[in-house]
Amino acid sequence: MAERMVDKVTRLMKSPQNIRNIGVAAHIDHGKTTFSDNLLSGAGMMSEHLA
Repeated sequence: MAERMVDKVTRLMKSPQNIRNIGVAAHIDHGKTTFSDNLLSGAGMMSEHLA
């Protein structure tokens, strides 16, 4: 059976060497959410149609 995304993320989060933290600072309406959504989509952690 294919591994569910939630299970995959949970498994990866148990390994601290796999965790990456980022910070995004910019003026209002300069694409912070769009940028973050596209990062998640590109990593396969969010559906493209939601990004």
